[in-house]
Amino acid sequence: MVRSAQPTPANQPAEGPPPDGETSHFGASLLYTAARLYYEDDATQAEVAERLGTSRATVSRLLSEAKRQGIVRIEVVPPAEARTGDLADRLARALNVTSVYLSAPLPTTGSTVVDVMGRVLAPPVARALGEAGLLPGDVLLVSSGRTVYEVAQCELTPLPGVIVAPTVGGHDQPEEWYQTNEITRLVANRIGGRANYLFAPGLPGEELYQSLLNDPSIQRVLHLWPHARCALMGIGAPPLTRSDIPRFVPTASTSLRSAVGDVCSRFYDRDGRPVDFENGDRLIAVELEVLRHIPATIAVAIGKDKVESIIAGARGGYFNRLVTDPTTATDLLASCTSGP
Repeated sequence: MVRSAQPTPANQPAEGPPPDGETSHFGASLLYTAARLYYEDDATQAEVAERLGTSRATVSRLLSEAKRQGIVRIEVVPPAEARTGDLADRLARALNVTSVYLSAPLPTTGSTVVDVMGRVLAPPVARALGEAGLLPGDVLLVSSGRTVYEVAQCELTPLPGVIVAPTVGGHDQPEEWYQTNEITRLVANRIGGRANYLFAPGLPGEELYQSLLNDPSIQRVLHLWPHARCALMGIGAPPLTRSDIPRFVPTASTSLRSAVGDVCSRFYDRDGRPVDFENGDRLIAVELEVLRHIPATIAVAIGKDKVESIIAGARGGYFNRLVTDPTTATDLLASCTSGP
């Protein structure tokens, strides 16, 4: 709490204490003197009364009148955790989602962010998973992506017996965060769950696509998707602005010009409507409509380049819980309140 006594003009005459009940006649100079002694010099009310030659009751009235007139201004400063909680609540209302989980602040330099991203985001992700109410035998879906991959390498909440499955087929790329089965394995190990792998490319050729759909091991995973109780997924930035994107995405496609983000390699526009691309009908990935019916859908995303993607994804109803950092949350709230 910050307290301060504001000085009055030097030409204001000092006055002695009036009789009890006449607080409106206290001079500003006397009010300031009493306030300065009490708030700045840390004198007790009894000591102030002795200095001014009056009673403690009069000193109490002096201090009250000083606050009323603005000579004393008291500021109540909430602790950091209270401010963070308020930000999370306001953002949840603005995005119309069930909950927002905020991490500790992230570093401001890009290279350092990548180094600590998983450790910083894992605690709020663990809280979100813990509050999803998953029981043994329930299905948890996980997506690919750098953010989810980094989080999957850190400690998460124990969810023994939960079935973990990928939301999209594999990618023909060397980076670890595109290997959906690897992320599935990491998450399952972290929570004590049971991994189910999807041995299929994200976008197979036409002939392979048909044979994959008839494969029992592929069908087993695909049939888990509509029965999932929870999904953990990253949010992609606008596809045409990204330097890192799955190779099967046709970035030259005119349809993707309207896309502002994606979840599980399914793209959407600023209104949250699905955006298709060439040969996208062969994409082996959970449908956006399926995500809308999963009880707990947790999106994890940070960064200014994800603000529009997050807002549009929430508008489409593809997630109902968000994990992010305070800086991104502040940018999101500013964008939500500024209108379209």
